[in-house]
Amino acid sequence: MERNEFGVCRLSVVSVRKDAADQSEQVTQLLFGDHYRVIGRSADGKWLRISIYFDDYEGWIDAKQHQPITPEYFDHINHAEFKITTDISSSLLYNKSPQIVLIGSVIPISSSELFRMEEQFAFNGEAKSLGQRREFEFLRSIAVKYLNSPYQWGGKNPFGIDCSGFTQMVFKICGYKLQRDTSQQVNQGKKVESIADARPGDLLFFSNDKGVVSHVGILIERNKVIHASGKVRIDPLTDKGIQHAETGVITHHLTTIKRILPE
Repeated sequence: MERNEFGVCRLSVVSVRKDAADQSEQVTQLLFGDHYRVIGRSADGKWLRISIYFDDYEGWIDAKQHQPITPEYFDHINHAEFKITTDISSSLLYNKSPQIVLIGSVIPISSSELFRMEEQFAFNGEAKSLGQRREFEFLRSIAVKYLNSPYQWGGKNPFGIDCSGFTQMVFKICGYKLQRDTSQQVNQGKKVESIADARPGDLLFFSNDKGVVSHVGILIERNKVIHASGKVRIDPLTDKGIQHAETGVITHHLTTIKRILPE
């Protein structure tokens, strides 16, 4: 492997796996425009171990799905004010070929005049500046776009998403950086002491029977949580935790509340 090897996702979705095999567990995904460092290569050269720039998450991708970029372009992406898509799906022309992209994809279009674009793009969908921070009402409008998206371990898109992938993507689109896993996200933000002090937009964390934090959702309105469990859904929130809207059963036990949005 060459030193300082870098890449960018130029497909709609790429699975990032725990080990270097198609049968291995999917731990996260790359969406179009996500960029990364290559930090390892399998013995047969068919798999690359990567570290995703946005959240430092590591895993393996199929080498055939790797799009190499120069160190200079990688550094440019790190500092450019690119756009992030806000439509469930949209299309663009990439090097004169049509490409479907999903909500939360990063489109390398910016106002920078100091960089000669290495690739050709034409995009006419809805998008916002990646670093622009937005308020709760915008966050809510993004969150509900994922309603009924099926749960998928390691997923980060509206056709398959897990609980922390959902919260990470909603906040990313709104201009905030969350880590990938629930166990990481619970250490971010400002602690809210009680459900009475919580406000819409706060992250809600839930523990399993062993007391381990294992689930996360977003307070979408007073006493209601939007989260990915079977599918992205809105359920009532009680002092005990999430109450399944159809069965009335408490499915997740509330343990911690964190505030990411500014006061």
